[in-house]
Amino acid sequence: MEYNIPLFKLNFDEKEIDAVSETIRSQWISTGPKCEELEKLFQDMLNVKYAVSLTNCTAALHLACILCDIKEGDEVLCPSLTFAASVNCIRYVGATPVFCDIVGPNHLNIDPIEIEKNITKNTKAIIVVHMAGFPAKMDEIMAIANKYNLKVIEDACHGPLSEYKGEKLGTIGDIGCFSFFSNKNISTGEGGMLITNNEEMAKKARLLRSHGMTTMSYQRATGHATSYDISELGYNYRMDDIRASIGVVQMKKLSDDLEKRINVRKRYIEQLSKVKGIDVPFEDNTEFVSNYILPIVLKNSTSEKRDKIRENLHAAGIQTSVHYPAVHKFSIYSHYKATLPKTEYITDNEITLPMYGSLTNDEIDFIVETLNKATKE
Repeated sequence: MEYNIPLFKLNFDEKEIDAVSETIRSQWISTGPKCEELEKLFQDMLNVKYAVSLTNCTAALHLACILCDIKEGDEVLCPSLTFAASVNCIRYVGATPVFCDIVGPNHLNIDPIEIEKNITKNTKAIIVVHMAGFPAKMDEIMAIANKYNLKVIEDACHGPLSEYKGEKLGTIGDIGCFSFFSNKNISTGEGGMLITNNEEMAKKARLLRSHGMTTMSYQRATGHATSYDISELGYNYRMDDIRASIGVVQMKKLSDDLEKRINVRKRYIEQLSKVKGIDVPFEDNTEFVSNYILPIVLKNSTSEKRDKIRENLHAAGIQTSVHYPAVHKFSIYSHYKATLPKTEYITDNEITLPMYGSLTNDEIDFIVETLNKATKE
């Protein structure tokens, strides 16, 4: 079905096309100068010491677990209200995910109270997901991490340039991970970034992303090296310069796009106040955030009612989504027997409305009017 108002729109124009053409004409299309340029932009814009470009955020999360020395027998505290990659990375290193509930319908991030309640002698780390680009309760989480000597990995794929008390998301814990998937604020089709202020972690991430090789092709091609050793069992997690060239353009557009999204959200909040029976998560947030998605949660509802409302919106040409199915309910994770009532309510009753910088006031008004009618049927 073709929607009149899609869930998201690519923020692409001729600049991305020109960047790709320029990179192809340069005759260097694998990991090289464009990846380095993108990494430098990340370092500067997020005020972080090290950035490592990668194939995707899943690779970043996997490497983050390795860099935090998470191994078989360890436990990692994580939310279930997330995309599966935030949990799969724990299993990649043989560790056990321990699912924690969220704060509630007004704050969809992992609950610090649940974190501390689930700590055992085997707990090694916490994975925090900043849902929709809104910050988790990082003061409480970092205090718990320091108290129990735990590593903190931030899955900040929803929140490039989002802030928590003046600090950029992804820079507060030990490692931050970002996604450049096609529907993200920064889109390159596929791609990701790992950031850290720890020099040793950054060095090891660079080594592991390219098979554990001590030098890369670009270094050898430019005469900075003539040979290489393999010192660790690494992976092929390299980003290429074609995608990085798109990422450079996207990064330069990011601040302006996020300002537009702020205005879109303001209009949404004004109009959604007229709709009874819904919560708007993070409605009272006053910090600068990416506004990656616009979630709402139905009150006193059921999954059947939620699905019927979505059908009515789709029939009106409005695309919606659900963020996300509960990971602990997937077949592969169901044997962990997690009980997360708040998460399960959200996954049954959340609707993600369209969100992008070019969304007009008339479109927002139409979305909300249609939603309002659908909730009354």
